[in-house]
Amino acid sequence: MTVAFTSPQFVNQFKVLNLFIVPKHIWSKIADPTTDLNQHPVGTGPYSLTSWSAQAVTLDARSDYWGGQPKVKTMRFLPYNDNNSFTTALTTGQVQWGQGFIPNIDKIYASKDPAHNKYWFPGGLDIDQLSLNTQTAPFNDVAVRKAVNMVVDRAQISKVAESGIFPELTSITGLPTPAGEPFVAPQYAGKKLAVDVAGAKKVLTDAGYTYSGDKLMGKNGQQVSFEMTDPAGWSDYLTQLQLVASAVKQIGISTTVATPSVDAWTTNIQNGKYQAALHWTDSGATPYNMYSTMFDGVYKKPLGKKADWNFGRFDNAAATKAFAAYQNASDDATRKAALSTIQDTWVKEVPVIGMDIRPELGIYSTKSWLGWPSEAEPYADPAPTGFNMSEIMMKLHAAPAAPQESGET
Repeated sequence: MTVAFTSPQFVNQFKVLNLFIVPKHIWSKIADPTTDLNQHPVGTGPYSLTSWSAQAVTLDARSDYWGGQPKVKTMRFLPYNDNNSFTTALTTGQVQWGQGFIPNIDKIYASKDPAHNKYWFPGGLDIDQLSLNTQTAPFNDVAVRKAVNMVVDRAQISKVAESGIFPELTSITGLPTPAGEPFVAPQYAGKKLAVDVAGAKKVLTDAGYTYSGDKLMGKNGQQVSFEMTDPAGWSDYLTQLQLVASAVKQIGISTTVATPSVDAWTTNIQNGKYQAALHWTDSGATPYNMYSTMFDGVYKKPLGKKADWNFGRFDNAAATKAFAAYQNASDDATRKAALSTIQDTWVKEVPVIGMDIRPELGIYSTKSWLGWPSEAEPYADPAPTGFNMSEIMMKLHAAPAAPQESGET
């Protein structure tokens, strides 16, 4: 089969290679795939959907799979509302494979069964971002964005909020290292993020802000303040927000933290009804995906309209043009020039605030099943939510004296 594109797909190579193929005889008859339910899904993988509910999703192995028969005959996906319940499920053996944050994972998870409780967190080209609503105060002022960026302590965030699992973000470009080092523009090579409270205060006073005691006063005569929001139960993200609150207090900014439900938070973020929120980025073979999802103007929507990315509604014509140039480039020189402009925008305009390096999270047990991807066998992304999940399932085989035929994630 040959597939033809009307534009270059260099930045989408990962997505193209992992694109789901759907049957035309079914989907051509669906008027609106975003609302019409497909009650009898058809796929070409080793499993088929048996049941779907809010409590669990069950997949059973197909007897007619062209690639052979998986040893794991049944997979059950179980949802958890917070990190604590997720951790309990893993440590008690209710779940054998998961993706999530466990503080002090060696002590809380691995040490409970050192022979079998394992994890692998490989790094890539994605980070956690503090998304800023650049269409409303105070983040419609670049001086405030710069000042907040200058007081965030990334070493503390990595150590305290993420237990060292999410490595410290050090490059001024926001690129994760070491994966992102080859992509750092020459003007930013070796330049590191550092806490600079005095410098942040100067940025603010130079921009016309004043101080009343230890309070930063805005141009409207009121103390500068903002609300940060992330769902209740996301313990590592909420700890990060508390650390940001402590950091900006040093420059006189008052903050609050809201903890809505996941559904309410998602809707608010997408519609621009927030001031600041911790969120992840997309990833890919190049930094394009990471940067684009944070501040590419092609994703910009008016406040109140759903945005897929660029939740902060950042708008910069030069950056948007550079993203398009990178995406449509046919040579490395053009991509390098575009990426330099994108990084200039990141450093000088601070469309969002980079927080930490976000690794892929794979937590699993070898008590019943062997063959998981690991540092020694890095054949796939270890998370149970990736495109290559079926590849992992086809490689799993029963551990000695482990007759189980089902697995839960």
